[in-house]
Amino acid sequence: MEYELKRVSPEVPRRLVEKYKCDLLSATILARRGITDRRDIKYYLESSINYLHSPFLFEDMDSAVIRINDAIKDHERICIFGDRDADGITATTIMVRELKRLGADVFYMLPEGDDPYGLTDEAVKKICDEKASLVITVDCGISCIKEIDSLNKLGIDTIVTDHHISGDDVPDAVAVIDPKVPSSGYPFEHLAGCGVAAKLIWALRFSQTKYYSSSVILLHALPGPGDNTTTVIEAVQLDNLVERGRVIEEVPNGVMDLEHSRVVSFLTRQLPILVLDKDIELRALRQAFGNGVDIMLYDIREELEKVIPAVKGKSLFDLSKQSRAVMYSDGHEELETLISLFQSCCSFQEPLLSSEYEGILDIVALGTIADLMPLKDENRVIVKAGLKRINQHPREAIVQLLSAQNLLGRPITTTEIGWYITPVINSSGRLGCPRVAVDLLLSDDISICSELTKKLISLNKERQKLGEESYDFVKAKAEESLESFGSKFIMVKDSAIPRGLTGNIASKVLRDYPQVPAVMIIAEAEEGRLSGSMRSRGSFNCRSFLSLFEDIVNDFGGHKAAGGFSLDAEKFEKFEKFLDEEVLKLDEDQAEEQLTVDALIPPQYMNSNLIKIVELFEPYGEQNFPLNFLIEHAEIKDCICLGENKEKGNLKLTIKYGNSLWPCLYWNSKDAFKKNFDVGDKVKMVFRLGRNYYRGVANLQLTVVALEKE
Repeated sequence: MEYELKRVSPEVPRRLVEKYKCDLLSATILARRGITDRRDIKYYLESSINYLHSPFLFEDMDSAVIRINDAIKDHERICIFGDRDADGITATTIMVRELKRLGADVFYMLPEGDDPYGLTDEAVKKICDEKASLVITVDCGISCIKEIDSLNKLGIDTIVTDHHISGDDVPDAVAVIDPKVPSSGYPFEHLAGCGVAAKLIWALRFSQTKYYSSSVILLHALPGPGDNTTTVIEAVQLDNLVERGRVIEEVPNGVMDLEHSRVVSFLTRQLPILVLDKDIELRALRQAFGNGVDIMLYDIREELEKVIPAVKGKSLFDLSKQSRAVMYSDGHEELETLISLFQSCCSFQEPLLSSEYEGILDIVALGTIADLMPLKDENRVIVKAGLKRINQHPREAIVQLLSAQNLLGRPITTTEIGWYITPVINSSGRLGCPRVAVDLLLSDDISICSELTKKLISLNKERQKLGEESYDFVKAKAEESLESFGSKFIMVKDSAIPRGLTGNIASKVLRDYPQVPAVMIIAEAEEGRLSGSMRSRGSFNCRSFLSLFEDIVNDFGGHKAAGGFSLDAEKFEKFEKFLDEEVLKLDEDQAEEQLTVDALIPPQYMNSNLIKIVELFEPYGEQNFPLNFLIEHAEIKDCICLGENKEKGNLKLTIKYGNSLWPCLYWNSKDAFKKNFDVGDKVKMVFRLGRNYYRGVANLQLTVVALEKE
């Protein structure tokens, strides 16, 4: 059994334990996974939505907010234009819901039937016919330069919200909000399309508060180090609660050069200066500047105590010792505490920005999971909050979906969402009728939700049937293609493949041919036009590979593991020739991904507390795979074969490790029993730990990843 257990210096986990107050095993796993930076660790140890990045970090966010508010005020007709997949469906849903809540005259459009991805000339015509004067794209638009130019000529403004990679040029829109645009200003590029839409929603809500378009300075002064002959003055400027400037200066008491002081220049910007405990701060400032300097300070203690009772009676120093936010700061603990308290206070005062905002994150979590977004950084907070909502207060549409998939009454994780919920939502778009899913998620009526859920389930069954039938047809051609490309690539082109199933079939081909770095399925979308989907795994990047064809294809987009494109049928021969040339350049050896182990578990650590470590690293998904644990010298005490198939099937094992017995499930391993291991054998085993639910009762269960007789 080949596996990798990375060595880590003992000093690294110990440092993490001391700084972040986590247990040693969790710290070791964090270090082994390369998660040691404070900005990364924060999203594993915290779940509050206060840790989400501000939408106003997007350079164009203010322009988008102003234009939408003007459109609502002037009763303009607004079109939300989305995509047909689960990400586009969820993004469309939350934008329509929000604009309706704000009283806007809003309608939505999605590609239907065999419509291609994104804005088209036909879509532009329909938008014009509907007399819209503002279009907001969600999960699309970044590559629709020509179409947005057409809208501009018709006097129709566009706001682009997308998360796909842009080309050299971006659309001439009122605002382009896309974290993958290099000039976006946003610190995290891996939001889903619905995540970007959720950022716009928060910004719109913030624009309705007293804090919008406001700038303030937060200030703290404290004695300098040594013999108290200096004062350290720390100040930060916040615009829309986003830090836009900071100064920290140690000044000699009473003798400083006021004319050339950086902090004096900073504090004379004609902005409100906010402090905690005005009298204390004034004494420190007078000690630094003398009595000749008159600085107006505003004490925010009373306002903070109303919203955050834990502040009451405590100094800023005391609060900094209790603040979790300080753990992730780079020094200046008291100033960081003041910033965190003020930002939290502003959000908590407005339920639409806090508790009620969490109410939309269930839908955002669905789209984020469906689009295989990396579950790191703020995506972890979004999905955690969304899953919490689904488990505790699910909306009627989700209740119906869970019921239809027999998931009611059990905890819902990313696994249940990814396997049983988002494929159903996706099915409507794949079969050309995404409105069924959007209308379901827009509704709160029990009878409507029930009826639409039945339609979705029916569509999903139809999609599954068509997918299997199409794959049976494609498989022989895939084998031929694999051979023709020297076992490096697969490309199948056939008009019999339904357009909405190209991605589904590409995934099935990739499943059966894991040694192939990429799979492409091409089908006719309309007369004279071809469309395709691509899937990959490992280090191969679909989007980067497709970018090589940008002079041949009409449009393309996607991510590392998935991509899509379209091209004119007359260019296919040129496309095929260029593909041959590029495949030849691919590495000859495609090494299989090595099994990685997160921790070797000694017998004394193999107890029920281990599930707490597993749950700390949830949610699992893209770029945050479930923890793999290793045990050695375990004994197989019992083995039961499940299923009637003599060759293939699953095993239910009982493993003794230390003084405990553990139930284990070993998938697709029936043929290994008696041949590779038997009852009584000592084994080395890599496993994942989870909960097994039976008749409402949860029990811990190991899932075997790899097992080897010692």
